[in-house]
Amino acid sequence: MTEQGKSYFRRGGEEPLLEVTIPQHVAAVTARFPDSEAVVSLPQKRRLTYGELDKEVLDLARGLLGLGFAKGERIGIWATDNMEWLLLQLASARMGAILVNINPAYRTGELAYALKRSEVQGVFAIPSFRSSDYVAMLAEIMPELLEGGTGVEAAELPHLRRVVLYDAAAPMETARPHSGFTLWREVLEAGRGVSAAAVDVATESLNTHDPINIQYTSGTTGFPKAVVLSHHNILNNAYFAAKAMRFTEQDRLCVPVPFYHCFGMVLANLLCLSVGACIVIPSEHFDAPSVLKAVEAEKCTAVHGVPTMFIAELEHPDFKRYDLTSLRTGIMAGAPCPPELMKRVISEEHCPEILIGYGETEASPLTHLTSADDSFERRTETVGCNLAHQEVKIVDAETGGTVPLGAVGEVCFRGYHIMKGYYGDEAATKKAIDEEGWLFSGDLGTMDGEGYVKITGRLKEMIIRGGENIYPREIEEVIFGHPKVVQVAVFGVDDAFYGEEVMAWVQLHPGEEMEEEEVREYCRERLAHFKTPKYIRFVDAFPMTVTGKLQKFRMREMAQEEMAQEEIAGKETENV
Repeated sequence: MTEQGKSYFRRGGEEPLLEVTIPQHVAAVTARFPDSEAVVSLPQKRRLTYGELDKEVLDLARGLLGLGFAKGERIGIWATDNMEWLLLQLASARMGAILVNINPAYRTGELAYALKRSEVQGVFAIPSFRSSDYVAMLAEIMPELLEGGTGVEAAELPHLRRVVLYDAAAPMETARPHSGFTLWREVLEAGRGVSAAAVDVATESLNTHDPINIQYTSGTTGFPKAVVLSHHNILNNAYFAAKAMRFTEQDRLCVPVPFYHCFGMVLANLLCLSVGACIVIPSEHFDAPSVLKAVEAEKCTAVHGVPTMFIAELEHPDFKRYDLTSLRTGIMAGAPCPPELMKRVISEEHCPEILIGYGETEASPLTHLTSADDSFERRTETVGCNLAHQEVKIVDAETGGTVPLGAVGEVCFRGYHIMKGYYGDEAATKKAIDEEGWLFSGDLGTMDGEGYVKITGRLKEMIIRGGENIYPREIEEVIFGHPKVVQVAVFGVDDAFYGEEVMAWVQLHPGEEMEEEEVREYCRERLAHFKTPKYIRFVDAFPMTVTGKLQKFRMREMAQEEMAQEEIAGKETENV
């Protein structure tokens, strides 16, 4: 449904929304496909059918109840992608605990903040990740782990009662580093006195609108907020995304995106489980050759990723050695997806139905998805239409009024997928969601008469140069089209005369060389003069979040500092 001449679109659905909890729906899928593969973890050399997965989830849910965890309590998971992460995701939902996703890249201060903000009663963690010693970091904020029994009474974290440690390589054999840690096998042992019937009673007490997950916003700008999501939010989002992708029990999805993020937990794990498809874990964290190997070895029909992941796969020196012809679809999301990259994924990665997805954690996360039936222009230049049972409108950022079709404004969402709120932060919740239930995304975009949305940039990223509004994504797409360019980021830097000027950070394909003026001339031929970057910097890499999102705020900080130092050096030279 549209409002004539206005940027508003509501999409119904042939199928009604699911009105069940996650464990109820997964149980129905398991009953249909008990012998189908549900998950394959290649780094762990483990495979589980739906029937086997159900048994392991039940055992873990019994263990959680046996340790005293109850409905509504919060259990954190601080780990990379592995089988146990998925088991805890499903087991906590089975008995009603709220899973709190913790970024594996967090440092000690960030970890302490996340645990305090969400008031967790328990934490599951692996021993380490890359250079991060999780055991030492946990002990630093909870010195009580170094002494006493396995129950924890942490002065700085008064709600926390239990810290469970497991090693994905051999969870049943994990050694206890300090007396305060509980081990994975002890969780299962605690469940031996809990019957399956007791778990069923806990499951039956749940309501589809109960909170079941807390996710932290990525923190590319500002401090992360704790987003509270319900069964209803994420199950329906996963299910209708699967339907839009034409996913069935025959599909096998390669999942290189992190589970702690909505992209991995909802649009990969839960998406597959909602229709009986198979989750394929290629590695514990993103690794381009592991993705390529997994697709070939497991005959994956789909692969997800943010643009930087697809770029890394396509640019890998052994890319052409892999047989990727089993691929059919997947979602590229999490950051602007340049049309030129889409063309390469379709043709070179043999993924003819690859789709562009758009959304945010506060919206469970998917709000828009292109369709394989869309024209190539719409598949590459828009983020498609909103999913079934969702509303979207584009409003004037100052007045709040719905803008005319084609006009730029802030994108807003309403529907089943909107978060329950930010945990412990009512003021921030009210700022994000208005009294009519509209969530304000902070993204700028346009809408056409059929509801297709094009994202032009972030409200805070918009560059205002001499009164002209400049949207970085437009410039990025032009520069990305240059054959020498592999990645680009455009943002504004301070300027005494114009207020802001345009800066571009450009990464070239290996072996390529380019002059700044070559970039400018390329832009001048395709863009208005005021959009051509004044400042150009060639880089080998970009500051990013662990999910592959470019951190433009950090680039701007680095650029401003560098320009300030150059100005000081210039003045000193003048005075010599």
